[in-house]
Amino acid sequence: MIFSEFTDQLENLSIESKPHWGIMTPQHMVEHLTQAVELSNGKFLITDCMNPPEKLPTLKRILMSSRPLPKGFVNTVIGAELKPLSKKNLDSAKKELFIQLINFIEYFTKNPEAKPSNPTFGPLSKEEWIVFHKKHFTHHLTQFGLIGEKQNESK
Repeated sequence: MIFSEFTDQLENLSIESKPHWGIMTPQHMVEHLTQAVELSNGKFLITDCMNPPEKLPTLKRILMSSRPLPKGFVNTVIGAELKPLSKKNLDSAKKELFIQLINFIEYFTKNPEAKPSNPTFGPLSKEEWIVFHKKHFTHHLTQFGLIGEKQNESK
C-alpha cells in the first residue's frame, strides 16, 4: 500500500505520546491527518483555495520539492487552536484514518483524472496528493518522535 510506511509507524502512537513541538495531542494529530486525506479522496469537495491562482505554480514547485514542511507552522485554514475531537478515542481515530487512506486509493482508481482542491495548493492530481500526504504524515510523525529528524530531512 502507498502509505504502509506511515500506517505502520502510527501503530506506535499512544495516548501517552508527547509532541516535540506544537499543541496537538496524538488523537488531534490523527484526526487532522484524516481530514486532509478526506479532502483528497473526494469526501469534501472544496473549491476555495486561500492563495491566489498566480501563486499556485510556485507553491506547487515547493510542494514537489524535497523541502519538508516547517515545524510550528500554523495552518491558516484550521487556526492556532485545537479543534474538538470527533472520535471517542485514539484507536477509533486511527481506524478512521486507515479507512480514509483506503478510500483515497479507491477514489483515484475510479477517478484517475480527478484533482480535488487543497486549501493551500489548489487542485492536485493523485501524484501531487501523494507527495502532499507523504510530507504531511512525515511532518506529524516526526512531531511525535515516530520518525527521526534525519529521516524527515531525507523524505
